[in-house]
Amino acid sequence: MLAKITAKNQLTLPKSLIQAVGATEYFDVEARNGQLILTPVRIQRGDAVRAKLAELQLSASDIDAALVWGRSSAAAPVLLNEPAGVYAAASSKPKKAAAKKSKPSA
Repeated sequence: MLAKITAKNQLTLPKSLIQAVGATEYFDVEARNGQLILTPVRIQRGDAVRAKLAELQLSASDIDAALVWGRSSAAAPVLLNEPAGVYAAASSKPKKAAAKKSKPSA
């Protein structure tokens, strides 16, 4: 099958090839012996999270402790001693709708 690369280096793959490998959004691309090799990749979000946790050297107990802390009152935001009414909305009386004048009948 023939595929054309555009001026913006975009390549449209034939639908039949995509159907043959299964619908995927990402491909691993490599050049080997003058050929481009596309391998479908299914990104697992959970794997990315686990990799980041491993990179940060966080254990399951570290995560549990962070959740307990985040749900406790110790994590509640500290409110500053603001003067009363600083953020209160200004009270305004609703305006009365103007009465429509009726036209005298002829």
